[in-house]
Amino acid sequence: MNLKSLLPLFVFALLLSSCKSEPKTEEELIAFAKDIHERVITLDTHCDINVANFTDSINYTQRLNNQVNLPKMIEGGLDVPWFIVYTGQDSLSREGFENAYANAMSKFNAIHRLVNDYAPDKIELARTSDDVRRIVKSGKKVAMIGIENGYPVGLNIDNVQKFYDLGARYMSLSHNGHSQLCDSNTGEADGKWLHNGVSDFGKEVIKEMNKVGMMIDISHPSKEAIRQMIELSKAPVIASHSSARALCDHSRNLDDEQLQWVKDNGGVVQTVAFRSYVSKEKSEARNEKATAIRKQIADSMGVTYYGRREFRALEKTLQDSIRESGYLSKINDLAKAKIDAMTDFPPEVNVSDFVDHIDYLVKKIGLDHVGISSDFDGGGGVEGWNDASETFNVTLELVRRGYSEKEIEQLWSGNLLRVLDEVQAVAESLK
Repeated sequence: MNLKSLLPLFVFALLLSSCKSEPKTEEELIAFAKDIHERVITLDTHCDINVANFTDSINYTQRLNNQVNLPKMIEGGLDVPWFIVYTGQDSLSREGFENAYANAMSKFNAIHRLVNDYAPDKIELARTSDDVRRIVKSGKKVAMIGIENGYPVGLNIDNVQKFYDLGARYMSLSHNGHSQLCDSNTGEADGKWLHNGVSDFGKEVIKEMNKVGMMIDISHPSKEAIRQMIELSKAPVIASHSSARALCDHSRNLDDEQLQWVKDNGGVVQTVAFRSYVSKEKSEARNEKATAIRKQIADSMGVTYYGRREFRALEKTLQDSIRESGYLSKINDLAKAKIDAMTDFPPEVNVSDFVDHIDYLVKKIGLDHVGISSDFDGGGGVEGWNDASETFNVTLELVRRGYSEKEIEQLWSGNLLRVLDEVQAVAESLK
């Protein structure tokens, strides 16, 4: 048989082998997605922490009830959680700044204890993209640090460098409430602004963040503050946990104009799996009915039910007393059991709804500018991705929608790490 006659057989064999690589059944699709999930670096830019889970006896080496810990990360294949140094907004006073700084330092110290004392053989702190790839290759998980709310900086510009040296690689300039650095998105509700964007000191902080190589996070500031932050920054910015306002009209999400600003800036929007930022309608319908059930249970127990915001507004001593009693947890457990048994309960916001936002952002600003975040342990999570153990379900949904492995890798970590590299390169050029 000559080479000419062998050619059709070779082509046929090649076509046959290529057909086999395409998943045909549900089982093959899941296996195909799992292979991709294992190969790509999965990075979640927003996971809140509670310092009570960073002690000798209670820490992330255990499968705790929280959404992110090492056993759940291993089970779900989450490689890189960004642990968040979060500080709620309080008074713009000396006492307020001192308390905020102390809170931030307690969280930095907690993260350092995890990687240095409790689980150094399981997780390591990364400061660069090269660190991330090296640590993942070693078989360990990767911790990175972000700051939610620049309030702890106080009025001391040197704290930017200090926080960077402690491992922080991004910082937002405000949270819920106007900080000394910039206005918050929460001003949209009452039209009251403190700085009409970024304060004079905030502008100095932006320069310093560029200088040290810390990414500027535009999640939470007001629209005008975001515009000014992008205009002032010499480096790309990130939205560490925000979704598309066109799909869910919430002031925490980014409208099409803001999305274009991020694209033009070369930044990235880390789509967030926070129910009320993904689908306001589904979230409100479910919350309204669930709250009614919880209040009925509370009435039958002769106690008062407090929602998340109501609880945060209470005096600390009362919060501590309620936590110690455990009755709110009991109410929530009873309500969950009742809800799970109901067939007509409003549907939950799910992974498909979440990936709708990824699709929208990709089409609007391009795949190079989109990433993924959860806001776990800070109110985040959707049905199907409700803790780190379910991380694979996001990859599976992306595969179902036809994203390639290269595109999935970009969404999960490639785009964010690219921005980190560019921000640190700008810092080098400014030295």
